[in-house]
Amino acid sequence: MYQTSRRIERAVTIEDLRRSAHRRLPAFVAEYLEGGAENEVTLARNRTAFSRRTLAPCALVDVSAVDLSTTLFGKRLPLPFVVAPTGLNGLLADQGDLQLAAAAARAGIPFAQSMVSMATIEAVARCLDTPHWMQLYVLRERAFAEHLIERALAAQCAALVLTVDGPVYGNREWDRRHYARPAVLDWPSRLETLAHPRWIADIWRRGRGPRFVNVETYTGTRMSAPQTAHWLRERMDASLHWSDLAWLRARWPRPLIVKGLLAADDVRRAIDAGVDGVVLSNHGGRQLDLVGSPLDLLPQVARFAKGRIALLMDSGIRRGSDVAQALALGADAVLVGRAVLYGLAAGSEAGAARALAILADELTRTLALLGRPTVDALDASIFAEGMHTGPVPAMRPSARPA
Repeated sequence: MYQTSRRIERAVTIEDLRRSAHRRLPAFVAEYLEGGAENEVTLARNRTAFSRRTLAPCALVDVSAVDLSTTLFGKRLPLPFVVAPTGLNGLLADQGDLQLAAAAARAGIPFAQSMVSMATIEAVARCLDTPHWMQLYVLRERAFAEHLIERALAAQCAALVLTVDGPVYGNREWDRRHYARPAVLDWPSRLETLAHPRWIADIWRRGRGPRFVNVETYTGTRMSAPQTAHWLRERMDASLHWSDLAWLRARWPRPLIVKGLLAADDVRRAIDAGVDGVVLSNHGGRQLDLVGSPLDLLPQVARFAKGRIALLMDSGIRRGSDVAQALALGADAVLVGRAVLYGLAAGSEAGAARALAILADELTRTLALLGRPTVDALDASIFAEGMHTGPVPAMRPSARPA
């Protein structure tokens, strides 16, 4: 049985938070949060990838003190987590990006702010005493990237994350079914939204809906969220090339991370281009369907990239044991997206903090039961050779929004 109480502190698993989030959100927002591309094969693979391996614990090891700390870009962190860059968080909770940043700060971990966040870079910076990373999509108008980089540098952002798996928008068919035309909800979705008065009161409590304020700062024009989304979609630079990394590298003197790689050769090219880190990612299954899980690529990439750059991954993490597997296969840390967004949607900052606490508690227990008292003790020896199971069906939301 899953916990169904609205009291966030009683959530035991990320799934508990997901169910609470579904009760609170209107269907069109819940589908934006949950959905993947086309047949959602990749969305399912992200979860089944974590169920294929069998763990092999070591007994009679002193695990009276389990240490989850790790080092990333020279900074010691209490947990091997980074809050992933995610957009439209202002539709999950009032001031969602600030609430999420505050939860990351409470946990002592980096917060990666999306370019399409709904809070300014400067406002997020004021929430954080932990590393503040800024995520970037490159538009055809390079002046926009230069504008964002200047502000990120002034706000003392510790790293820049270039997302490269979005030259065009993924085909998220379930999401599209809520709209009569781009950015305009159909009438059934509008009427269904009225069944969520608490969400409406929360999101519009300031007298206006959330907007993409970092884009507005550049354009000088106040636009609604749908108008801004359309503006961005029309300007995405589908011609972005490896040679453009030099242009970005010359403008960003701090750690530069490339997010969205799924091929070992691309990781090699990124290293040659002088990046400081990569995120193996399939965008949470939201871009191209039928691609593989970053978890399965990790061992191959770790053989030549480990120790040369920061090696990170995301996509599909819902349990502390998922984190342990990623670290054992070579990741230095993981980016957490949907798991913490479920908490945000269920209970704002407290919910996001609860999600991180659940993952940390599960990771601590997993390390103790594996007989590995530190994150550094995790390696491929935690897996039993010849004992791989078949994939377990992924858990998709039991009550998908109509």
